[in-house]
This record gives sequence, structure tokens and C-alpha cells, in this order.
Amino acid sequence: MSPEANKALIRRFYHEIDTGNIDAMEELVAEDYLDHSPPPFPGIGPGREGLEQAFRMFWDATPGRHEIEDQIAEGDRVVTRLTAHGCHTGDLPGIPATGRELTMTGTVIHRIEDGKIAEKWSDKDTLGLLQQLGVLPTREGP
Repeated sequence: MSPEANKALIRRFYHEIDTGNIDAMEELVAEDYLDHSPPPFPGIGPGREGLEQAFRMFWDATPGRHEIEDQIAEGDRVVTRLTAHGCHTGDLPGIPATGRELTMTGTVIHRIEDGKIAEKWSDKDTLGLLQQLGVLPTREGP
């Protein structure tokens, strides 16, 4: 696939997540998908099935949307800088629903193979998310 087609695949991936269409993962993600930065919650399995579990959990607990800020593609990789917006209306493992609006930034690298997402690496503002959820205190500054 061309770099532009790979970028379009990633944009569609986030669109399907934002509409709650987790079933689209079968078409978009390789069965043996490898997440090098999985969510920090127990019980998430490997592969596409684990990705579907994670997105169902997040969709149920924090429905929202992804805003793509930048995208760069070269070869079989797509780098996406994004902002996720949601509302914590359901429980996450160990974190009861707070009703708080959430915003989290991240940079994600996806590797595409045979027209499907095969691997993912990401850096997310997990500290900021946990502070917004009230799990960790914010830093008091002068």
C-alpha cells in the first residue's frame, strides 16, 4: 500500500472506534496484531482479540472521539499525533466512573502489513489521564 493509503487506513481505524464499530477491527487489524504499548489493565489478551477487548472497555467507560492532529507516513509505518476526548461515564478496572470530561494526547506508530494494522507503538499522557480521573494528585506549583 502507498503511504497515503496507509494514512487513510489509520484515519478509518480511528473513525470506526469513534463510532463504536469495534466489529470493523476484523477488517482493519491483523489477527496476530502486536501492541508494544498495551493498556495497563489486567485481563487484556494478545492480538486483535485483545485490542477489541481494550476498545470495548474504553468505549463503555469513556465514550468519546479522537482528533488527528498530524500524520506522517513512510514505507509501512504511519505516525499519528492525536488528542482523545471522552467522558468517564463507566467504570475502568479499579477506577469507578467519575463523570469527568477527559482529554489525553498521544503519539502512535502503526505498522501496516497486507492492508491491515500489524503492530502499534505509542506514547500517551497516562499521568495526565490518571490525574484527570482523580487517581493521582496534580502537582501543586507556585
